[in-house]
Amino acid sequence: MPARYDYSRWDGTQTGFDLDADDIFAEITDDLLYHGDLNNALRRLMQQGFRDKNDERIQGIREMLEKLKRRRREQLEQYDLGGVYDDIAQELRDVMDMEREALDKLQQEAHDSGDQRRQEITDEVTNERRMQLDLMPPDLAGRVKELQNYEFTSSEAREKFEELMDKLRQELMQSYFNQMAEGMSNVSPEQMQRMKDMFNALNRMLEQREAGQEIDPSFEQFMQQFGDFFPQNPQTLDELLEQMAEQMAAMQAMLNSMTPEQRAQLQGLAEQLMEDMDLRWQVDRLAANLRGAFPGAGWDRRYQFSGNDPLGFAEAASLMDQLGDIDQLENLLQSSGSPGALADVDIDKARQLLGDDGARSLERLSELAKMLEDAGLVERKEGRLELTPKGMRKVGANALNDLFAKLAKDRIGKHQVDPAGVGHERTYDTKPYEYGDPFNLSIERTVRNAIQRAGGGTPVGLSPEDFEVERTETFTRSSTVLMLDLSLSMPMRDNFLAAKKVAMALHSLISTQFPRDFLGIVGFSEVARELKPEQLPEVSWDFVYGTNMQHAFLLSRRMLARQSGTKQIIMITDGEPTAHLRPGDPIPFFAYPPVQETVDATLTEVYRCTRENIRINTFMLDANSYLKQFVEKLTQLNRGRAFFTTPETLGDYVLVDFIEQKRAMRGRAARGA
Repeated sequence: MPARYDYSRWDGTQTGFDLDADDIFAEITDDLLYHGDLNNALRRLMQQGFRDKNDERIQGIREMLEKLKRRRREQLEQYDLGGVYDDIAQELRDVMDMEREALDKLQQEAHDSGDQRRQEITDEVTNERRMQLDLMPPDLAGRVKELQNYEFTSSEAREKFEELMDKLRQELMQSYFNQMAEGMSNVSPEQMQRMKDMFNALNRMLEQREAGQEIDPSFEQFMQQFGDFFPQNPQTLDELLEQMAEQMAAMQAMLNSMTPEQRAQLQGLAEQLMEDMDLRWQVDRLAANLRGAFPGAGWDRRYQFSGNDPLGFAEAASLMDQLGDIDQLENLLQSSGSPGALADVDIDKARQLLGDDGARSLERLSELAKMLEDAGLVERKEGRLELTPKGMRKVGANALNDLFAKLAKDRIGKHQVDPAGVGHERTYDTKPYEYGDPFNLSIERTVRNAIQRAGGGTPVGLSPEDFEVERTETFTRSSTVLMLDLSLSMPMRDNFLAAKKVAMALHSLISTQFPRDFLGIVGFSEVARELKPEQLPEVSWDFVYGTNMQHAFLLSRRMLARQSGTKQIIMITDGEPTAHLRPGDPIPFFAYPPVQETVDATLTEVYRCTRENIRINTFMLDANSYLKQFVEKLTQLNRGRAFFTTPETLGDYVLVDFIEQKRAMRGRAARGA
């Protein structure tokens, strides 16, 4: 059956646009152009987030970290860990009060019986047991130990105490080994022995691995024998041990976060319960082994609780787990220097801590680098991402599209130049030959015309009316050098991004629309240097003072001397010449305010450009008096043009002026033909 599709009118609420590499590249283009570092641009995108095509917010790492900090702060300001100690102490007091009530009742019944002997024996027993209760140690561990050896009068009190002990054992095991709590509940003596054997085997494997010995039993054999204790079904020994280390470290963090008195009470209770289960030695041994194997699990963590809501033993253990997860995710996010590092995030835990939107954002962020690599825009070299040639072209195209998007629609493309004319550029169209046409004969069309006129057969006879020639479009070539100011004043005055974006856009425009034109790029600050197009995306400003136009004009003139066609220099700057090279001196001379020597040296190079028919068009990003005076002299000498622009309008001026000049050149060439 053919596929069926249902369509509905767009109402602005539908989604369905997938995030792709082009979207990501568009997001980082400005950052990449400004700072010249692809890896840092991606890192900053991860930090700040962005909106996708569906206008959905992809949360940045900063926002996620703030959520985690807020969640931690709310919990610390709500709860009081003293409740762990208080709840257990209160339940033990309730058991003892219940026993006292039973003793009072027993004594009262003996008195009411009228039996003197019964009354004497009962008084002796009840007074002795009341004394035992009154002399109970104040600490939890001591009180539990004494009550375990106490002969209860009240069966109800004894049952309540036994239930409390079972609950505490279960909560203690859950605190230490959350994943094993299910396998440790309601255990028989046989199951308890299996538990001891499991701890012993686990400790032996850890110690053998630490000593570099062969592990016996193997992890597979261990899981076959004791897998029922681990419902989460870890797949490797490392996975199992890491989970247990995190849980034991969370229990230790809870103890660290208590007052010394609370900590002593609970530690003593835990030791007593472990002793009661004959597990204390094995658990202490395991804790020491795990500390050595996973020193970074957070054994020394502590939290400052300031709330009033008391927590029970189980609730406190669960809260410490959650706080540990917050710390772990926070540390991972803070250390994530690239999108790939986010692949280690446990998305299910992230969803619990950050919600569905946060987890979805993390998944999207982790895919950024892979999407760019799959699209062929970047490649990984020695652990770092670098632009591919396709990526460099994409940066230029994004810059060009961004600038053109700001132009009025009727500024460009409304006035077409008649493409027919004399030249060298084929249009892949033909016409009947006329006297004076270039004799670019179309053999195929000419022979076909002869066959249509005279019929088939060989040889084919040609006559002048069969001749058909290829049309050519008006062809003019221009050679341009873009002089880009890289001095420190450019970023200080917020001019650098606009200037570099224009450079990338101009390169993209010429390479795609006018591929036979030449574009050279010269960056200048204290000295000038030629820039290759592939260097341009990562070019940044120079941390030096000095605007050496003289050296830049010199390099530009030499570059244009090797080219043909109409020649021009486009200079983008925000400052007057303050540096130049002296003959025989490799160190540039610098002075601010500019001195006459520097101005004269620069104008000398302008004169040489003028003599070689090189037009200089200057785009000024600052209107200070020194620059205005210099540019006035430059334009008088060169007959070029000068524009005062802002970062917001620079692209409009440069691109529109370049395209209009190309049109004018084509128009002159067509009229000349």
